Amino acid sequence: MEKRFPIGIMQGRLVPPAGRGIQFFPFEEWEREFASAEELGLDEIEFIFDEDQHERNPLWSPEGVSQIRRLQEHHGVWVRHICADYFMRSPFFRVSEPVRNANVAVLNRLIEVAGRIGAKTVEIPLLDNSSIRTPEEELLFVESLGECLEMAEQRDITLALETDLPAERLLALVKRTRSPRVKVVYDSGNSASLGYNNYDEIMAYGDIVSNVHIKDRIRGGSTVELGAGDADFDGLFRGLKEKKYAGGFILQSARGEEGKERETVMRHKEFTERYIKKYFHE
Repeated sequence: MEKRFPIGIMQGRLVPPAGRGIQFFPFEEWEREFASAEELGLDEIEFIFDEDQHERNPLWSPEGVSQIRRLQEHHGVWVRHICADYFMRSPFFRVSEPVRNANVAVLNRLIEVAGRIGAKTVEIPLLDNSSIRTPEEELLFVESLGECLEMAEQRDITLALETDLPAERLLALVKRTRSPRVKVVYDSGNSASLGYNNYDEIMAYGDIVSNVHIKDRIRGGSTVELGAGDADFDGLFRGLKEKKYAGGFILQSARGEEGKERETVMRHKEFTERYIKKYFHE
């Protein structure tokens, strides 16, 4: 039976960045992260699928998919969510029609692969370079997503949007897709950075939150240690309890000292567990 409120880690957080930035696919170490996650008592790893070297990503090949399935079974650490950062670099708008069509094909393939590895969600970031700026871009995005909904239905996969839009606009965007397959991935830190209220947003989104990224950021600023920024974790977890949230939590928190990734992850895991215990009385 699946654990209630599983806690997972964003891929790459269990290895030193070594100049690769905050978030990346760890091509040389991705298999070892399963053993590390198991040792630390983590339940999940959220996989990253980025445009850079995407053909090397194990999600892109039958052999890689088979290896992911073997590692999940061996370690009891699951890939429930795929973070499709690919579409931050190459969105469904502000590109040529051939590129848009190619992106639709990539998303359909990710949905199919998600079903094969037992994942629940493909997450689509609409942030920074892929932020929706105009009504025309929103229309192109909705049309592009519409070309993938049949595959999502066949594979029982949720398409979750992570955006910088205020709650009312994001809700309108989700409603515009006319599909129960389209939901929201909630990032506590990004919302705090934008000046949004964590509790109010959760109350607005209700049961369309498919996954929660645990992060803290300063308003208008960067990611910081959990509890050191402007994210209202009490408001977040109170809202989740009131809306009867039953999903998991993915640590996408700030990196600590290089070489001490395990210590940082354990500290952030325990931070999250305290809030789960406080509000859900596990």
